[in-house]
Amino acid sequence: MPVFILRLSCPDQMGVVASISQGLVELDANILQNAEFSDPATVTFCMRTRFEVDVFEASVLEDALRPRATALGATFGVRREDQPRRALLLVSRYDHCLLDLLYRRNSGEFGLDIPLVVSNHPDLRDVALRNGVDFEYLPVTRDTKPQAESRLLELIDKHQIDFVVLARYMQIISAELCGRLEGRAINIHHSFLPGFKGAKPYHQAWERGVKLIGATAHYVTAELDEGPIISQDVAPVTHRDTAESMVVKGRDVERLVLSRAVKAQAEDRIFLLGHRTVVFD
Repeated sequence: MPVFILRLSCPDQMGVVASISQGLVELDANILQNAEFSDPATVTFCMRTRFEVDVFEASVLEDALRPRATALGATFGVRREDQPRRALLLVSRYDHCLLDLLYRRNSGEFGLDIPLVVSNHPDLRDVALRNGVDFEYLPVTRDTKPQAESRLLELIDKHQIDFVVLARYMQIISAELCGRLEGRAINIHHSFLPGFKGAKPYHQAWERGVKLIGATAHYVTAELDEGPIISQDVAPVTHRDTAESMVVKGRDVERLVLSRAVKAQAEDRIFLLGHRTVVFD
């Protein structure tokens, strides 16, 4: 029997769970998991429900539940779980996040289609092709940035991309493109907090004698490295560490944090509430 995922957010009010649950009962659906959160700061209710039902098209379920969602003032959607999200990966020359995401996809750790890797350098072409993923070299200069971003949007439409992952993509994207990809582009920032910005963050951290290094996965916004946070983690370091050894440890944290964020996005577990996120387990 097909399994579906329902995502819903609406103004917080009584009867949301009861109404949607009754709608699923009327469809002869069986709820497998349900996660919900009432956010007092925004007075918003978020819910994610996995259920099985003897129906094959998500659109049929959306049509049946729409009157209830409309009465609640809700934004909602239904997706078949066995029809995975599609992600486009943006990379430059660093390969550790790209390799990790491809490995996790290949090993079945998360259901995600990766049809295309786009890069402003040709270095990682062979990595993509060896993993059965198309590669497009899209160089970017100050003069060609508008054309490059226009081409990127064409590729997103052509490949029916659900979200974009900046897997150590060393280019600042324009405010216009950030707006077009709002809530659909994830970046990895090589710091637990935005305290060491710019070049060589681990060298800066080493010079300051820090005892924890980390990484932050967040949604891309026009404010550099300031987008809503999805996932974070840290690793301990000591006075014995060099800047180079901190880079190695930092890469491990970057891989882990980015993969968590990508997995959550692929599984429809993230709800964006202004500058904050709700991320269900």
